[in-house]
Amino acid sequence: MSIKSYIGRRIKPAKGSSENIKVSDYMSTNLITFKPDQSVMEVMDTLIRKKISGAPVVNAKNELIGIISEGDCIKQISNSRYYNQPLENVKVEEHMATEIETIDGDMNVFDAADKFLNSKRRRFPIVKDGKLVGLISQKDILKAAIRLKGHSW
Repeated sequence: MSIKSYIGRRIKPAKGSSENIKVSDYMSTNLITFKPDQSVMEVMDTLIRKKISGAPVVNAKNELIGIISEGDCIKQISNSRYYNQPLENVKVEEHMATEIETIDGDMNVFDAADKFLNSKRRRFPIVKDGKLVGLISQKDILKAAIRLKGHSW
């Protein structure tokens, strides 16, 4: 028994079609970032004031070295209370996630949407030539979808 696929070869999308929309078209480039030696208290204050759930951590050369999130801060609050330690002296580098998955700015937004679904992440940094150049969030993917409403997916 043989199985036949009736899916034809995909035609290359026309320039300007919805399939050409890249991550770089929707990524944020005016980023809030943190330094490894900043305090977790500063991070919490910034996350609240800026209404964001996390941000990249970069070194002096703007190289991505981690990400710190609300969850990382909450974990530190819990640990500080349990061990009766003040939060003021706790540094970002001690609690940031260092295993970071990045995506390419040239990736199609629909492929990025699949990556979000498969990874359960809320944001992906975009790095070019070793430097942090942007960040794409799930909300940015939704913005792309809204812009494309009525278009063929």
